[in-house]
Amino acid sequence: MSHNTHGSQNLHGAKGQYKHDANYHKASGQLDRKAAEHHDEHHEQIAVAAYFHAEHRGFNGGDPVADWLAAEAEINAALNKGEDASIH
Repeated sequence: MSHNTHGSQNLHGAKGQYKHDANYHKASGQLDRKAAEHHDEHHEQIAVAAYFHAEHRGFNGGDPVADWLAAEAEINAALNKGEDASIH
């Protein structure tokens, strides 16, 4: 009975590829989790800054969307300059 060693090598190679893919997805999942945490933190910074915009005008009038957009621009500008964008 003859064994097809070429087929065995392909199967072994495929197993190795699956292991590589699993490691990639594990690392990718860790990066995705970090990106989600960063996104949540960024979103929170914008929300707090938008709140302060509304608070500054005494919560009278104004546009919540305009507050959000202004806050987002401020936070992004601070981050682009390398500043700490957190609100204290």
